[in-house]
Amino acid sequence: MAAGISVKRGLLSRRTWLFLAVRRHISASSVCLKRAENSAHKAARVNEKFCLDLVRSRDYDGFVSSLLLPVEARRSSLALRAFNVELAQVKDSVSQKSIGLMRMHFWKMAIEEIYRDDPPNQPVSAELWRAVRKHCLTKRWLLRIITEREKDLDDRAYRTLQELEKYSENTQSSLIYLLLECLGVTNVHADHAASHIGKAQGIVTCLRATPYHSGRRKVYLPMDICMLHGASQEDFIRGSREQNIRDVAYDIASQAHVHLQHARSFSHNVPEAAHLAFLQTVVLEDYLQRVRRADFDVFHPSLKKRNPLLPIQLYLRSWKKSY
Repeated sequence: MAAGISVKRGLLSRRTWLFLAVRRHISASSVCLKRAENSAHKAARVNEKFCLDLVRSRDYDGFVSSLLLPVEARRSSLALRAFNVELAQVKDSVSQKSIGLMRMHFWKMAIEEIYRDDPPNQPVSAELWRAVRKHCLTKRWLLRIITEREKDLDDRAYRTLQELEKYSENTQSSLIYLLLECLGVTNVHADHAASHIGKAQGIVTCLRATPYHSGRRKVYLPMDICMLHGASQEDFIRGSREQNIRDVAYDIASQAHVHLQHARSFSHNVPEAAHLAFLQTVVLEDYLQRVRRADFDVFHPSLKKRNPLLPIQLYLRSWKKSY
């Protein structure tokens, strides 16, 4: 009788031990899982902040525009703009073309790995991977931006205004196509508008950056327009404010204005949701108005100042749902 009780106690003891061991193992596994989840969440927050800070410091207008997007598209927009900034700053940050080509190759490989669900351990790549998964972004637009930025490493002036427009279409317009996808917009009229807005943005960016580039003894303005008005690269490098330099600026700014007008001609057929992807028109319109008031003197001191009312203007345009 006593022996039977002893055996039962032994079995009970072993069962208790096994139960406690299993519970400890489950508890330890839960702790590890929780730590892993916390670590992943922390890394995601770090990546998100990296992109936000990068866009805020290097593309302030794009940063403000992104904040006005719906919550579900905002983070993806910042990831796309951070990706665009990373590519745009390659040209100015490398001393040799070969180094720039290596960095472009990295991004080409990064895009391939992103679409294989194996992104590089890099903040912008990680956020871009998240955006691609969430919105099923078109790979072709991302690769087209890289390819065009890679060609631009040749560091020469655009031969014609049409060449500048093609560059703008492949970079800025492609970015807007991706923003439309983040907003869930699939509409041919919106795509046409995006094409013209991207071209206008590329042209304005080139004109707006003239004082900065001239200070570094570089001129990228279309050569055909410069030759038409007898303006040499040396004139821009010296910061000339003569009438022929103003005429060059007038012709280039006018072409940007034409593209904006074309984009707005589609407004009645463009879904309201798409208007938020076109908020950059406020920024373009602001610069074109200011350069007109300066009589198309791109070196005028007033053009160096940021419009403090621009965030309010962007908000009002987003509220009106127009572009």
